[in-house]
Amino acid sequence: MIHIAETVAVGSIEGFLGSEEQTRLAAAMNNFLSTEARVRFGDERTTSIHEIPGHSHEQAMTVYEPAGRVEIPQIPTEAEQVLQHAFDRARPALSRVMPSITACRPWTYVEYGPGQHITGHLDGIAPDPLAWPRQIAGISVVLSEAEAGGAFYVESSSSDRLWDTRLCQAVDHGYADGMWLAHDGADHSADWFRQMPSTRWSVSSAPGTALLYGSQLTHGTDPVARGRVAKFISWLIAEKHEG
Repeated sequence: MIHIAETVAVGSIEGFLGSEEQTRLAAAMNNFLSTEARVRFGDERTTSIHEIPGHSHEQAMTVYEPAGRVEIPQIPTEAEQVLQHAFDRARPALSRVMPSITACRPWTYVEYGPGQHITGHLDGIAPDPLAWPRQIAGISVVLSEAEAGGAFYVESSSSDRLWDTRLCQAVDHGYADGMWLAHDGADHSADWFRQMPSTRWSVSSAPGTALLYGSQLTHGTDPVARGRVAKFISWLIAEKHEG
């Protein structure tokens, strides 16, 4: 059963990637990211992993990444294998924080340069929260930090405006009693979301540490002031159990 605490939780797995794995991943991405590829996945990119119902890809990118970023949704096979192995190895630690997680979706590589950031948003459990599989949390692993700026943050809020009361009676659908489900469109395209009072918590973590953030928890990054941030992100899901 999925409990609301999993979807608003934060956690960390120190040593998710060892130093040798970090070196292998950096080499794999450096080999992949030629000057041409960096432009193709950066300034010339016209689609995004983020979508907003009723908005074009361009509009969604403007909301989520107003100064752009490098985004590679299909990373080299070697890098994917390293990260999925790290996920499998971390399952015992993951299960203590978010016990309903059964799998990790394919990884995405992102980079932020000066002035670039991702605006605060919720990932959400699924386009249809009563369908399977369900996103329980996001996961982020920094490969290299910026010289200044670019910090990851989460935001908590006690506001009732975040929750869709029409969807909150979700028992008998794989949710524990007392489950609440957030409104769609919980991102900077919505006035109600931008105006909702919240408290920001900034994160400092060592390279190779995995950060976990529930799918119903606001998260984003500060603009990079100097240098570049390179990281891998994915989503941890719960799959329906048969029988």
